[in-house]
Amino acid sequence: MEKITELKALVETAEKEAQAFYEKNNKAAGTRLRNALQEIKVIATDLRKDVTEKKNAAK
Repeated sequence: MEKITELKALVETAEKEAQAFYEKNNKAAGTRLRNALQEIKVIATDLRKDVTEKKNAAK
């Protein structure tokens, strides 16, 4: 559940950066948004692996 909490926080951060980038044309926010999205991808991949391992261990 720790990874889910971390994922939620990153999504909130990405949302704020996206707002700054798209609405205020802040180019630095675009870079921060891309970094946040990459972190989301990494955590989501780790979470998927963990779920698969636990699911397969139950067999």
